[in-house]
Amino acid sequence: MTGSEAADHPSPIVPQRAVLVLSTPEHHDSRSLRIAATLAGRGHRVTILARRSPDAAATDDFAASEATAKDDSAASGDSPDGYRVLRVGAPPAARASHPQGALGRVRGEVERLAGIGLALRRQVREAEAVDPGADLYHGMAYQGIPIALSLARRARARALYDARDLYPESGNLARMPAPVRSLAGLMERRWARRADGIITVNNELAAILAGRFDRPLPAVVMNCLPAWTPPGELDRRFHALLGLAPGTRVVLYHGGFLPSRGIDVLATAVLSVRGVALILMGDGPLRPALERLAGEPRADGRVHVLPPVPPAELVAWIAAADVGAMVNQPVSRNERISTPNKLFECLAAGVPVVSSDFPARRRIVIDDPDGPLGAVCDPTDPGAIAAALRNVLDRSTEGTADLRRRVLAAAHARWTWERQAATLLEVYGRLTGRPW
Repeated sequence: MTGSEAADHPSPIVPQRAVLVLSTPEHHDSRSLRIAATLAGRGHRVTILARRSPDAAATDDFAASEATAKDDSAASGDSPDGYRVLRVGAPPAARASHPQGALGRVRGEVERLAGIGLALRRQVREAEAVDPGADLYHGMAYQGIPIALSLARRARARALYDARDLYPESGNLARMPAPVRSLAGLMERRWARRADGIITVNNELAAILAGRFDRPLPAVVMNCLPAWTPPGELDRRFHALLGLAPGTRVVLYHGGFLPSRGIDVLATAVLSVRGVALILMGDGPLRPALERLAGEPRADGRVHVLPPVPPAELVAWIAAADVGAMVNQPVSRNERISTPNKLFECLAAGVPVVSSDFPARRRIVIDDPDGPLGAVCDPTDPGAIAAALRNVLDRSTEGTADLRRRVLAAAHARWTWERQAATLLEVYGRLTGRPW
């Protein structure tokens, strides 16, 4: 058989076993749910090993139809068994309060790290007790890979590291003293070099990790969603829910209410643009402050805070917005190279975006071969954000419809989970030696 004939007749799928290892509750991790549903839909035996939250059962089984209902980003396909979720361990103990000052902060961080370490050791022990065995263990993120490596070693199986961030420079680690960040980086390098393979979420991160770990360039599996087609008529559910005037344009921010997301700067920008309402849909530590802002006279009833919606409903809600905004602040290298889930969720919904002008995002939003999919801006400048919003919103009815069609066409052509899953399955097959 020639090479072209082999490409036309791919090897049949060989049913295999995969365990996806998370250090968090699985309902926070749409990427893992998407992968589990994809693998189960292809006839593989799939287990998610996640951290147990206080209100969750130790075990759940999801048939293919239930998986799709739980997360609309599940890939198509049918499996009689679906996938199983096993939950072990517990979150780290609550932090004790300490006196203010440098010494108190250091003591608090040391105790916090010790708590995380103890929780991780407990999760490893409990994971080993319930591990169903696998051909491949997929370690999700910084705290998932050491558990995956331990299980893979016991099972004499392969381990894959799913590195989604520059972890020593993101989240809580970024706020810790330099020696702690350096130690975290050394530990991650050690784990990454022991893994049989590495994947990540964009090309910029792949290049950095290859140098940092002294490993070949990781494969890139982006957090795209399956191709989705909106209903023929524009959905105005935000208008119906909030009683917005018919001509009001909706700027949507969805996701975590965190300081690095620039939500306060976005609000200032939106309030300078006539006829626009800002919808903040999500949760996080800034929620009380954002709810206070929504009630202030300067907000003029144009800022609305809503709870997050189930994953199965998210894309339809996004499609009811006029623009999706993501103005992450350039507070770290990790933020500057990020391509957040919400970017691909907006594209999947056919909604143009206003984003921070970071290189990876500019290539997606501005440099699309069929034309811009929105606008980018300096995320620290409310005036620049407002100008970007006007660039998207101040169009004729026909121009707006054309832009939305272009966004949806680009999503279908370039930014779908179906395309990303093909890369993932190729990596799996290379690691186990059998097609997935």
